[in-house]
Amino acid sequence: MRSIWKGSLAFGLVNVPVKVYSATEDHDVSFHQVHAEDGGRIRYQRRCEVCGEVVTYDQIAKAYDSPDGQRVILTDDDFATLPAQAKHEIEVLQFVPNEQIDPILLDRSYYLEPDSRSPKAYALLRRTLEETDRTAVVHFALRNKTRLAALRVRGDVLVVQTMIWPDEVRAAEFESLDEQPEISDKELAMSASLVESMAEDFDASAFTDTYTEQLRTLIDDKLTGGESFTAVEEEDEPADVVDLVAALRRSVAERKKAREAASGSTGDGGGAGEKEKAPAKKTSTAKKAPAKKAGSAKAPAKKPAKAS
Repeated sequence: MRSIWKGSLAFGLVNVPVKVYSATEDHDVSFHQVHAEDGGRIRYQRRCEVCGEVVTYDQIAKAYDSPDGQRVILTDDDFATLPAQAKHEIEVLQFVPNEQIDPILLDRSYYLEPDSRSPKAYALLRRTLEETDRTAVVHFALRNKTRLAALRVRGDVLVVQTMIWPDEVRAAEFESLDEQPEISDKELAMSASLVESMAEDFDASAFTDTYTEQLRTLIDDKLTGGESFTAVEEEDEPADVVDLVAALRRSVAERKKAREAASGSTGDGGGAGEKEKAPAKKTSTAKKAPAKKAGSAKAPAKKPAKAS
C-alpha cells in the first residue's frame, strides 16, 4: 500500500509520527460510455464557456459564487495558506465511550502506521484504548478539508474513521411514523422468537457481493461467446497539437494541388507550342521556294543582253 498522508498523532504532550493509508478499496466493475451503434468511446471535454477553449487539469481552479452573483477563484496556493491545511497533525480532542459514537456519522476508514524507529508510543496508545474501552475523537485536515474522526483499535492497528459533521445528518421526519401502531404481546413474542432462531455471531467473510459476481460472469460469457471486439481508440492529444496536424495536412494538400496545377499548365503550353511551330516552318518553306524560282527567272534576262 502507498501512504496518502504523513504527519503525527498528538494527545497531550505525547507525539506519535504516523503514516496514513486507505483501509478500503473498491472492487466494483468499472464501465465507460460508448456509442451503442458502433462501440466508439464517448469522451467529454473540459471546455471554457467564456473563451470556448478546451482546458487541461492544470489550468482549472476552484471558484465560489456568492448569493449575490459574485465569484472568487481559489488556487492550491490559497488552500495551502489555511492553518488547518498546513498543519500535518492528528489532534486528539477527547476520549469517549465506544457506544457513544453514532454509526451514521462514520464515513471512510484509514490505517495508521507508526513512522518512527521506536513504536512504543503508538503501542501505548493502542493498549490504552483497548483497556479503557474508549474511542478517541480527533481532528485533522485531509485533501483540502477539515475532518472530524474517530480513532479506535482494530486488531493490532490504530484506525481512523472520518465522520461527517452533525449538521450534515438529515432529520428523519416522516408523517407515516407520527402515529404509533398498537403491537400485541403475542406479536412481539413471535417476532422475538424469529429473531432468536436467526441469531448468530457476525462474520463478514460469510457474505459475498452476488451482484458483482453475476455481472462478471455475464461479461466473461460475452467475452468467450464471440461478442467481444478489439477496441481501437486514438490517444487524446492536446488541442494545439491537433490544430498543428490539421494545418500541416492542409498545407500538404494545397502544395499537392499547386504542383498538379503547375504540371498541367506546363504540359498544355508545351504541346501548343509544338503545334504552332510546325505550321510556322511550313509557311517559311513555301515562301522560300518561290523566291528561288524568281532568281532562276532573272538568269535568262541576262543572256539576251550578252547577245546584243
